[in-house]
Amino acid sequence: DIEISLAGDTLTVKGEKKEETTQKDERFYRTERCYGAFSRSIRLPSAVDGAKVLAVFHNGVLTVTVPKGPEAKAATIPIKVT
Repeated sequence: DIEISLAGDTLTVKGEKKEETTQKDERFYRTERCYGAFSRSIRLPSAVDGAKVLAVFHNGVLTVTVPKGPEAKAATIPIKVT
């Protein structure tokens, strides 16, 4: 279970892992349960376009694409020589 949120300039990824394994043999029966939650917050360096954020989970890899907002794009500043 994964949840991604964007609030201002902070991207937060929260998740919870639930896993259960069972082993049966002639002499024993073993069940292991692993549970754990995690949360990571990343402060983004510039304003982003929240409407265009894209998250893709493929083959166990989460890829989050965060495009810059229009005011965050680089601008060329002319230099006046005197």
